[in-house]
Amino acid sequence: MAGTYGGRKTVIRLTLTAMFMALNIVLSSFSVPVPGGHLYLNDVAICFAAILLNPFEAFVVGGIGAFLGDLFFYPAPMFVSLVVHGLQAVVISLFAHYIMKKHPVVSSGIGVTIGAIIMVVGYTFGRVYIYGVGDDVSALWVGSIAKLPFQCLQAGVGAVLGMILAYPSQLRKVFQKIVGEKPYAISK
Repeated sequence: MAGTYGGRKTVIRLTLTAMFMALNIVLSSFSVPVPGGHLYLNDVAICFAAILLNPFEAFVVGGIGAFLGDLFFYPAPMFVSLVVHGLQAVVISLFAHYIMKKHPVVSSGIGVTIGAIIMVVGYTFGRVYIYGVGDDVSALWVGSIAKLPFQCLQAGVGAVLGMILAYPSQLRKVFQKIVGEKPYAISK
């Protein structure tokens, strides 16, 4: 098979996308207890995968992976997860692949920062939307704001560890070699 998505390259990309999606599902199934709340590590998988994969594959990993993780373990926010983590992954991927191609580290850093903001804002509003039944919506905003530090921590840990896995650990270069992509210059 010829073409960009033909044969061996397609199988490799499909397999890696499925593996990252499974990792997202697994990491969304448990949390690390922190004082006053919980920290979920699936943002690490979403950010790392989005840096490596194209926007569609990143959406599958981030959006559909988070949706399935919630569906299996805690279904209430599954549609919020689909939209928020899907958008987060697409934005990161767009920056990592199409913005400032000669400076992928800087571009990916901007992408994961914007992705973190999308995640925090999306879940803050999403929590109010999901649980917003009844007359006391102000209490929902207070509860949602109370969760804000944990959302920020989760987003920050995901962004930083995703960047570390992609660049200082050289896993991005390994990925590019496996899928046969031409590596971009790494900015210093």
